[in-house]
Amino acid sequence: MDIMISRAKDKESETLTTISFAAKRYWNYPEEYFDVWKDELTITPDYINHNEVYVAKFDEKIVGFISMVEVKNDFKVGGLWLRKGFWLDHIFVHPTFIGKRVGSKLVLFAKELCGKKNIRYLDILSDPNARGFYDRIGAQFIREVPSNIEGRTVSLYTLAI
Repeated sequence: MDIMISRAKDKESETLTTISFAAKRYWNYPEEYFDVWKDELTITPDYINHNEVYVAKFDEKIVGFISMVEVKNDFKVGGLWLRKGFWLDHIFVHPTFIGKRVGSKLVLFAKELCGKKNIRYLDILSDPNARGFYDRIGAQFIREVPSNIEGRTVSLYTLAI
């Protein structure tokens, strides 16, 4: 499968938002979770313009995306301290392309980009359903941490570049 990766354009924000919601819905989460995740899953033109956001295209159609953000200072979210540094903020693949190596290609691209920028690792807060993916790409599991949804956890990983 010939996947092309390029910098996202702010005009693609609606498509990226559609993909992020569709990819989360792939896991059959309760609809009320999406009320909590609405802001997190909505990709705005401003987000694209101020972060490293890249799209994967197949036949010129966007089928997935990845974004990396730099956290300038340690900060607390709920009961979790997030450390300053570089984070893999989003990686979403449209459900019809899950399992077709689009995510792996996006991560490889991100690792190459980070290498050029002297970024040594990316921290990741992973959806529990994505643990197998992060294990396969060589990310190191650190621990389970509280989610923004009561009684749920997410996995903290670090990915060496």
